[in-house]
Amino acid sequence: MFLDKLQWRYAVKKMDPAKVVPEDKVDQIVEAVRMAPTSSGLQPFELLVVTNTEIREQIKPVSWNQSQITDGSHLLVFAVWDNYSAERIDAVTQQMADERGGMNDMLAGYYDNLKKMYLPRDAEENYAHAARQAYIALGFALAAAAELEVDSTPMEGFDPKAVDEILGLKEKGLRSVLLLPLGYRAEEGDWLASMKKVRKPAAAMVTRVD
Repeated sequence: MFLDKLQWRYAVKKMDPAKVVPEDKVDQIVEAVRMAPTSSGLQPFELLVVTNTEIREQIKPVSWNQSQITDGSHLLVFAVWDNYSAERIDAVTQQMADERGGMNDMLAGYYDNLKKMYLPRDAEENYAHAARQAYIALGFALAAAAELEVDSTPMEGFDPKAVDEILGLKEKGLRSVLLLPLGYRAEEGDWLASMKKVRKPAAAMVTRVD
């Protein structure tokens, strides 16, 4: 049952470097990210799947030396657009037209209005909006990994500018916002592994408005 898999998952603190996530499972997690909903279907981010050992060794010290960066077999880096631009929005619009039978007034009008809304805004405001879309995709990645019984550790604890430099993201108009190591929990050495999962009870968190 899916909820049982969510109960099973936790933010793993110690991964087993001898265990490698099969590529077919990584592909499914990546596909879940690709299929995640985003505002106006813009998908304003890219996903880097990093397996290169040397690069992950460079990322580790600028990520609070969290061992999952190198002990996991794969590192997902969510890199979002640094700003919205006419070119980026037009590319999405054209793909929509290409895959849905051609451009029409409704499609063109919708994205023209979007440009009128987004393009005058400050770049930081647009970056923050794009980052929120990446967080939605992160949730899909976490759920997919749990369903496949692949361990993961979502991370905000890193120096984004340093990671951007290591991966050459600035030149691509991208900024790193989230890291997600994938791997398998170690049998020993993870202080969190034996602890009960603690969440607010539904009564304290959920309000039904009928």
